[in-house]
Amino acid sequence: MTLSSYWGLHPTEIGHASINQQDNRVHLVIEPGAQGYSDAQLTDYDPQERDFTLRPPLTMTITAYSETSLQVGTAGFGFWNYPFQPGQRRFRLPQALWFFFGAPPNNMALALDVPGDGFKAATFNAQRWQFLAMLPVALPGFLLMRIPALYRSLWPIGQQALGVSEAALSRDLLAAPHTYTLDWLPDEATFRVDGQVVLHTKQVPHTSLGFIVWVDNQYAIVTPQGQFNFGVTPVEASQSLTIEHINLEKR
Repeated sequence: MTLSSYWGLHPTEIGHASINQQDNRVHLVIEPGAQGYSDAQLTDYDPQERDFTLRPPLTMTITAYSETSLQVGTAGFGFWNYPFQPGQRRFRLPQALWFFFGAPPNNMALALDVPGDGFKAATFNAQRWQFLAMLPVALPGFLLMRIPALYRSLWPIGQQALGVSEAALSRDLLAAPHTYTLDWLPDEATFRVDGQVVLHTKQVPHTSLGFIVWVDNQYAIVTPQGQFNFGVTPVEASQSLTIEHINLEKR
């Protein structure tokens, strides 16, 4: 893959977003503008087709940073199944392994003792049969999770069913170039930052996924206590994610 073709990846610009190449780097940028969804992303799949071909064993290596403070929305890089897009009705139960950043009000508080916002290494798999089996008792479960003692004792069962494994990372990492590696194997995954392991987990999806690196202005609120909300946050200052290197290697 060559830099001139964005490593052979599909560029997508939605709303007030742009992708440009400068000084041997690729910049994903969202700019202030009218309220609405803005997204700059690179994917190994055509977003219109959502035909995923990546399966383990696979290693992602990416060197990235943000030249501007990420004040709103989300950003990250890794593998997912593109469950939905704002303004579209198509939906599939989400799966992901990635390095993910979410600014408030984003709140994906799915791992015990890991904040719902901020920067993290994370896995998620809502297509596990264990999660599907719990859906009939979801409503009373949400109510029980509002009792702190029950949440701490019972939510690990829900977290396991969802295939959630997370490790919080310092937001300061995004301010300077760092190399992020994700080794995705059939039964485990290892996340590294500059060669240091930050998360090792056996909670991994087993189906084909797509690669994505992005920055946008949407947020999601999903909590064990039954809080659900999705939307976009106005962009008041330019935000960017700069990519120096991407490599996807079949092992």
